[in-house]
Amino acid sequence: MELYLDLVSPPCRAVYLFAEALKIPFEFKLVDLSAGQQYSEEFGKLSVVKKVPVLKDGSFVLTESTAILEYLVQKCSVADHWFPADLQQRARVSEYLSWQHLNLRFNCSKVFLLRTVYPFLMGSEVPKEKMDAAVEDMKQS
Repeated sequence: MELYLDLVSPPCRAVYLFAEALKIPFEFKLVDLSAGQQYSEEFGKLSVVKKVPVLKDGSFVLTESTAILEYLVQKCSVADHWFPADLQQRARVSEYLSWQHLNLRFNCSKVFLLRTVYPFLMGSEVPKEKMDAAVEDMKQS
C-alpha cells in the first residue's frame, strides 16, 4: 500500500500518524506541495483534483483523508474504539470526521494563515478586525 503525502498538510499528517500509530505497513511517497508536484501529469493520474493525501492499494486509488482513514480502519481490522462496530457509534465517528474537516480545520487554518503566513508573505499584519473575525469564526466552530 502506498500513501502519497506531504506532511505540511494537516489531512496528510492525520493519515500518516494514524497509519504509524497502528503500525499499518505502507510505502511513503512524498508529494512536495511547495514544489508543485501535485500538479504533475504523473500525480494527476492518481488524483484528478491534484490534492493529497492519496492512498493506492494495488490498483485501487482513494483520495480524501477521512475516506482513507475509514478505509484503513476497515482493511486493517484495528481496535473497535477507532471505528466502532456499533452502527450508531460508528456514525458518530463519521459525523465528527466530516464536521472537523469542514469546520474546525477550515477555521483554524484561516487563523493560522492570517496570523502567520499572510504577514510573512505581505510584510504587514492583517487588520485587527479581520483577525478578530477569523478568531471568532474559529471559536464558533
